[in-house]
Amino acid sequence: MGVTDFFCNTSSLCLHRPKLSPDCCGLRGSRTTFMPPPAASTSSSVPVKEDDCSLTGDSFIRPHLRKLSPYQPILPFEVLSTRLGRKPEDIVKLDANENPYGPPPEVFEALGSMRFPYIYPDPESRRLRAALAEDSGLESDYILAGCGADELIDLIMRCVLEPGDKILDCPPTFTMYEFDAGVNGAVVIKVPRKSDFSLDVKRIIEVVEQEKPKCIFLTSPNNPDGSIINDDTLLEILNLPILVVLDEAYIEFSGLESRLRWVKKFENLIVLRTFSKRAALAGLRVGYGAFPLSIIEYLWRAKQPYNVSVAAELAACAALQNPDYLENVKVALVQERERLFKLLKEVPFLNPYPSYSNFILCEVTSGVDAKKLKEDLAKKGVMIRHYSNKELAGYVRVSVGKPEHTDALMESLKTLY
Repeated sequence: MGVTDFFCNTSSLCLHRPKLSPDCCGLRGSRTTFMPPPAASTSSSVPVKEDDCSLTGDSFIRPHLRKLSPYQPILPFEVLSTRLGRKPEDIVKLDANENPYGPPPEVFEALGSMRFPYIYPDPESRRLRAALAEDSGLESDYILAGCGADELIDLIMRCVLEPGDKILDCPPTFTMYEFDAGVNGAVVIKVPRKSDFSLDVKRIIEVVEQEKPKCIFLTSPNNPDGSIINDDTLLEILNLPILVVLDEAYIEFSGLESRLRWVKKFENLIVLRTFSKRAALAGLRVGYGAFPLSIIEYLWRAKQPYNVSVAAELAACAALQNPDYLENVKVALVQERERLFKLLKEVPFLNPYPSYSNFILCEVTSGVDAKKLKEDLAKKGVMIRHYSNKELAGYVRVSVGKPEHTDALMESLKTLY
């Protein structure tokens, strides 16, 4: 593709532009016709015929985006506080898998002493990538930082997918994969998980052979159920002719080792991580990914130059300076997860699933409506997650909080039904 210039004689009219509309002027068609300028006239002005149609802004929007449903994010404290009529500190927020302990004290010190917020950030996030290399044991050449892992998901799709290309998704899982695929004009092929939320590997293999999708997005531990993908399963999928994007947003809570360093061995593997959960930096939006060298060079070309803010890089580097704090918080959340699971099992209308993450998925049983359960708890200032999609309509997801958050949840559940 290149740039086309249109030249004309300044003494004559260059372009005749009547009012336009998508229907009467062919804006939605596949061909545009350029009309030559009218013959020279001695008149000082050229009359322009007004059409009955008028231009509408949405005619410029790509057709597939006009059909796109917006992503449904979790409401922030400020909005919840207004809607519930409660102070933020009086809300038990267990709906977004946020880390309630907050980041290490070094983060607040670094942000409070930030010297150059008026200067653009390092486009290569060199300081952060060096710190991540030391933390992970993977050289910084393989690491790319992003404005949350969400930015990297979209960046991968923009670099890999042509409009109409196929991706493979395994629901229920993180809905951002399907959303970003829609934004990028891709076709989503779904291979649903089994009843225990494990991957249907046999069906995945069949679909890859039949449909030839370009990439597959996998999460381990999976959101929303907290299940993990073992090495044998991952290796079986990596043997397929498909790009595998492994999202490890919650890996710290699993007790398992990250596959970050696997990217040096597998040319078709990308591994994503985030500071949102481990380091409680969800509000600052900083994530990172590990990529084969043959892939990462193209993401460097396509990414926004200043995608990680000065504040986000400072905070992430500061958090990594206190690994003991991060480890202690992780241990506290894992211990509370086990206590919460035992307590939820005692609730007669809940069937919780074992989790390797910082949340627990519960099937709502005994005739209780899952959506109403969420709404009734919200009236008591306790926020949990309910899903609008059919496959999870009868489930709720509860994030792991502090012990007092668990106590408040259980006390509220006792007063219902």
